Amino acid sequence: MPKEPETGYDPSLGRKFVFVTGGVMSGLGKGITAASTGRLLANAGFDVTAVKIDPYLNVDAGTMNPYEHGEVYVLKDGGEVDLDLGNYERFLGVDMTSDHNVTTGKVYKHVIERERAGDYLGKTVQIIPHVTDDIKRRVREAAEGSDVCIVEVGGTVGDIEGMPFLEALRQFALEEDDDDLLFMHVTLVPYSKNGEQKTKPTQHSVKELRSIGLHPDVLVGRNEQRLDAETKEKIALFCDLPTEAVFSNPDVDDIYHVPLMVEDEGLDEYVMDRLGLREEALPHAERDNRWREIVTREREGEVDVALAGKYGLEDAYISIHESLKHAGIELGVDVNVLWVDAEKMRTTHRDRLERADGIIVPGGFGTRGTEGKIDATRHAREHDVPFLGLCLGFQMAVVDHARNVLGLADAHSAELDPDTPHPVIDILPEQKELDDMGGTMRLGAHETDIEPGTLAARLYGDSCVERHRHRYEVNPEYIDTLQSEGLVFSGRAGRRMEILERTDHPFFFGTQFHPEFRSRPDRASPSFVGFLDAVLDRAGIEREGEEVTA
Repeated sequence: MPKEPETGYDPSLGRKFVFVTGGVMSGLGKGITAASTGRLLANAGFDVTAVKIDPYLNVDAGTMNPYEHGEVYVLKDGGEVDLDLGNYERFLGVDMTSDHNVTTGKVYKHVIERERAGDYLGKTVQIIPHVTDDIKRRVREAAEGSDVCIVEVGGTVGDIEGMPFLEALRQFALEEDDDDLLFMHVTLVPYSKNGEQKTKPTQHSVKELRSIGLHPDVLVGRNEQRLDAETKEKIALFCDLPTEAVFSNPDVDDIYHVPLMVEDEGLDEYVMDRLGLREEALPHAERDNRWREIVTREREGEVDVALAGKYGLEDAYISIHESLKHAGIELGVDVNVLWVDAEKMRTTHRDRLERADGIIVPGGFGTRGTEGKIDATRHAREHDVPFLGLCLGFQMAVVDHARNVLGLADAHSAELDPDTPHPVIDILPEQKELDDMGGTMRLGAHETDIEPGTLAARLYGDSCVERHRHRYEVNPEYIDTLQSEGLVFSGRAGRRMEILERTDHPFFFGTQFHPEFRSRPDRASPSFVGFLDAVLDRAGIEREGEEVTA
């Protein structure tokens, strides 16, 4: 099929594609299922990438409320994206770019801008072919250079906002040979009150999918337990699939065990057969087994870490939870996260803070809960509790030092108190004239130079490259004043302060950047490993390979 000059769509890009859709209800874990499939294909020697399609009208996730959508994950190029991209990076062990996140907002914005520029040569601009071709173009360009591209379509089949994307996939199927493309459908198989696994919701979901012109090649059933043989046979019969194309994905205690579960089901082998990749796959004896070794590594003992935040939703801090898990895997210990609502810390949640072996103050925006975060920082400082401050947590550590150590009364961030007499945190100069909120912060990977002989140098070496998402920084006019009474800025990016630590504390470490976005199961973040190492010291627990003493 020749390249279409009107839309700029080239249907020759990309090699093999796995499209993952969801049915019955959202939040089933189709992203984890897709990422697990990609992990197994990577273990077999294939270069795997992923694309997440989000049908909302937002251009990106940057302006979305964490209560509604969970964490805003930041990519190396500064893309603010859905948290599923974080799972793909962690499972596949790759760094992605904003091109790997396709939203309705991005697509429509681009098509309308091209129409305004006259690029369509006077044609009537329509959903088909202009919008669907732009969707296909984005998927193919993201897939270029990979062996297999996993494409997850957000939402649920039948959602009106997802219809142009599913139509694009229908067209995609017509352009590809049968063995270059596979449709995987993830659905809920609930229990009835008498304990029977019910297939009717799945049947209706597949019927909806087929009415659009798509036929699943693989069906993955989500349930608390494995699907019974009779359930698989019934689904296969009514959904027009071979029984061997129906797989279980039961609940597990740890999402990193999902690849092991679907591998036991044979999902990866079926996908490789269906895509004609069997002959290219590594022999079983030569496949990468590190994932299984890492996620099943024995851990002894448990520590409590308080997370003093403002968004009472685990998904809002998912990368922090996962980073603690990665550090726990490396050090051989389980981490129990104690949620501390920064607004309630002075009342009902104070006891959680006081019994914690370590304290993390994460990022966030807005005034709500900031005084509680400052109190949590002060508690860690005054009681020698290991402390890790991330982004806003770093800034609140500066405010605590200014107020409660240096005596600068009412010191604050200019973001949170524009009338503060001591704006120790102030807006970045390049942000002052900006009006738009979306995509305008200091974003993405930036290098930090580290002062020799510091805690930061012990953790990172001479420098580090980490991801950022902020509009405010340490006010340069206060740097000399702040660097006294135990506080040191040990990492800098030019004139910007990036890392702080205290010389009068066992472990007090703050970063303007977000180290949680680069942590992986096989490459735990140095910030989190250092923090958890100090937590183990406080709790009296010895490291992996040594006898646990507490």
